[in-house]
Amino acid sequence: MGWSDGGARSDVAGRHGAGRHGAWGLVAVVLLVGIHLVRGGTDEIRADGPPQPLSAAAPDGTRVEAALAPASVPAPLPPSTPLRVRVPAVRIDAPITKVGLDADGWIEAPPPEETRLAGWFTGAVTPGERGTAVVVGHVDVPGGRAVFYDLGAVRKGHRVEIARRDGRTAVFTVYAVEVVPKDGFPAERVYGDAGVPELRLITCGGPFTEEHGYAGNVVVSARLAEVH
Repeated sequence: MGWSDGGARSDVAGRHGAGRHGAWGLVAVVLLVGIHLVRGGTDEIRADGPPQPLSAAAPDGTRVEAALAPASVPAPLPPSTPLRVRVPAVRIDAPITKVGLDADGWIEAPPPEETRLAGWFTGAVTPGERGTAVVVGHVDVPGGRAVFYDLGAVRKGHRVEIARRDGRTAVFTVYAVEVVPKDGFPAERVYGDAGVPELRLITCGGPFTEEHGYAGNVVVSARLAEVH
């Protein structure tokens, strides 16, 4: 993100914007979508911090293949602005706002005071279209938990529901949950177009220090499974 708090900010491998249907796999953007809590930290996973995926302690960037075969994926939907994100298994249920790139080429976050608000990145496709849609959210703020605090507790097979302005709900099935380092963020792998409708939910995660905040990003990867 293009903002910081107490010295914690994101790193970018390349500050390049992308057209809405551009080659997202070539955009090397690292997201920092949470602000550290104002408390002491160490260079370890915090016992009092947000839930972490099983890969958090030793992220290796290994590609996790999709559990769903491409043939089982519904036909892509036309563009329609997402309005709400729900992950019933971890009780995430939040409105979505639009976020873009700031003047320095960073992906914006929802305002930190809007702790229950997620952000759809408008430089990518809308959820349900062919390609990889991206929804980001704060993990925590100085006052406590934020919208994606429990994102690290998501597991393979969980469902993510995106309510769209056209009245449809795109339902995605999670096939991978991982923590990837901000230093050397694998943008092409995370954002690349798989040829079918996919979704990434992203927040901060991994080891935490007071000086630098979270060292990685929790990335939830999901594929379109149903349309209601």
